[in-house]
Order: sequence, then C-alpha cells, then structure tokens
Amino acid sequence: MNLVDSACVPLRRYIHMKDDHISATVQAISYMKAHLDEDITSEQLAVHVSYSPYHFTRIFKSVTGISPRHYLSALRIESGKLELLKAPSLLVKVLMAIGFRSVGTFNTRFKENVGVTPKKFRNLSDALSAYMNQYENQELLLNATDLNSTQKICCHIEAPDSFRGMIFVGLFPRPIPDQRPIAGTAMNRKNRTCTFTNVPEGTYYTLVAGIPWSINPKNYFVLDDSLRGIFPSAIHVTDNTDINMTIRLRSPLPFDPPIVVNLPLLLFEQHKKVK
Repeated sequence: MNLVDSACVPLRRYIHMKDDHISATVQAISYMKAHLDEDITSEQLAVHVSYSPYHFTRIFKSVTGISPRHYLSALRIESGKLELLKAPSLLVKVLMAIGFRSVGTFNTRFKENVGVTPKKFRNLSDALSAYMNQYENQELLLNATDLNSTQKICCHIEAPDSFRGMIFVGLFPRPIPDQRPIAGTAMNRKNRTCTFTNVPEGTYYTLVAGIPWSINPKNYFVLDDSLRGIFPSAIHVTDNTDINMTIRLRSPLPFDPPIVVNLPLLLFEQHKKVK
C-alpha cells in the first residue's frame, strides 16, 4: 500500500481550517503560556477567545490534534525542562512557575512524558548533548530492518538543503511526542530513509523532528525552533502492513504541540541496544 506524499502537509492539512479557528487556537495557546502558574480551565480559555466551551474544545483539537488540557500539560512539562536547565534552579521554584503544587505529581508526570526524573534530566543534559554532537561528523547506524518480516513501514524524509543536524522519526500513539514512541530511530548526515518492521499492531502517528547541531545543550532538549514533520493521517499497522510515506520537514507552526520526550536520551538508549 503506497500512501500519498505529505510534502504539502502544512497546506493540505490546514487548508480546510478556518482562519478564525486557527487564530482562536493560537490565542488560547498564548494565554496558556502567559499563565502557566495559574489554574487554567477550558472554560476560561473559551471565554478568552469568545467561543462556547464545547465549540472551543472541538476547534482546538481539530487544529492541534489534542485537547486544550493535554496541550496545557505538555506546555507545563516543556517549561519545566527549560527551568531545570537553568543553573541554579530550585525544584520548588520550578514547580510554582509552571503551575504544579505537588513535587510528587510533577516528578511522576515529568518522568512519564520526558522519560527520566527531573533530577536525572538535569544531571544528564551535558553528557547527552556531548553524545549528540559526536555524530555531527560521524555516521550513525541504528535502523536494523528484519528482512524476513511481512511488515514494512518505510519513511522518506525531505529536509531543506541547508539543514545540518539529527533527524528523529517515531511512531507515536498520539499526535504529540510526549512519551516514548512505539518504534523510532534517528538519522544523520545524508541519511533520509528508514524502515520499521515488527511494529505491534495498532494505530500510530508518524512524527519527525529535525534538530540542528548546537553547542548549547538547551537546544537539544527544548525544541521550540526545531523543524517538524507529521504524516497527515494516522496509520493502522497490522502484521502485513506495507507502507511507503514521504514527510517533509518544515518550520514549526504556532500551534504545534511541544516535543516533550527526551529525544537525545532515546537515541542513546537505542544505540546501546544496537551495540
């Protein structure tokens, strides 16, 4: 089964959206970012953008792929990552700044979404950024395809000619990378194609991130400016799935959900498995 090229995803996915729906969603996201330390409800956001709560939630999800509450949670964790990378930064101060009132809740949510505890995230940041940078001039070989598998999910990534960095590709159960992908890999240098096999049966979203090389560790963990890519529809995977898709990396849009999961950590863990 050959799927259509998603090179024009930004155009085709959003062309049917009304400008006022996108505008209302962006306004709501801006409000969330400015009031992370407050208790924000969907009803408040709906009033802020002059919609009924029902219509606002429906519109927001149609634009971002997730609910306002889910998006707000992701923003808080993403802001927590940024605060933790500042030195020195007290955990209690971090919690208050992003709207958490319980250390236990923050630790649990952070580990679920990012992949490690807040303390480990901060302690590993320098080592993981150095680990990433070694592949600027060294070939990364990760993706091992099972040639005997009847299943094949082939992803070809198109990036701007000027892009220099690491490309991450993952199959996620939701249209936001806020947990470990069901299957994932990374590519560097001129590599642009990967193939997944032995993926568990299910419905997934193919999400891609392009992270430029940097000497600033923050740029590998807080990915607001990283290139994005998403296949325009969910894919349904069975044992006999045979899919070819092309996804073009693009600049982030103002309503793209945050890339919450720790991608350098996933790369490190997968490379250890390959070895």
